[in-house]
Amino acid sequence: MADAASDIQSLSFEAALAELERIVEQLERGEVELEKSIGLYERGAALKAHCEARLKEAQLKVDKLVVGGDGSVSAEPADMD
Repeated sequence: MADAASDIQSLSFEAALAELERIVEQLERGEVELEKSIGLYERGAALKAHCEARLKEAQLKVDKLVVGGDGSVSAEPADMD
């Protein structure tokens, strides 16, 4: 399982999200055997966690450096809403 975790850690956000979407589609179709479904679900959960971590990292980077409308740079949290 360590290999699968390191494999996921090496994926970009976009690659992980694309794989997660494929897994969801397979599971929704219900055409996968039970044992394989469980493995896909576990990988999907790990991919979801990876994507969430990547998004949090990106948010922290944006929060560190926010450029105002007048070109000024501040270190305020970005308002992403």
